[in-house]
Amino acid sequence: MQATAFTFDADSRSGSVLLDDGTPMAFDAAAFDAGQLRLLRPGQRVRIRTEGAGESRRVVFVTLQTFADPSV
Repeated sequence: MQATAFTFDADSRSGSVLLDDGTPMAFDAAAFDAGQLRLLRPGQRVRIRTEGAGESRRVVFVTLQTFADPSV
């Protein structure tokens, strides 16, 4: 699933993303570390993986969205 980085605290390695429908979702250091990122800037497009449903849904993986070159 794609989203946009909204907030990020480098000290705690946690923050939040906005889903494409505008819904905010927080992520913790474990989700950030799972994506093997070093830094995240608000506004960057990211890929996320979630677990659970409804109120218990949470982000478990966040990494940068990369766009493949279709000519390659």
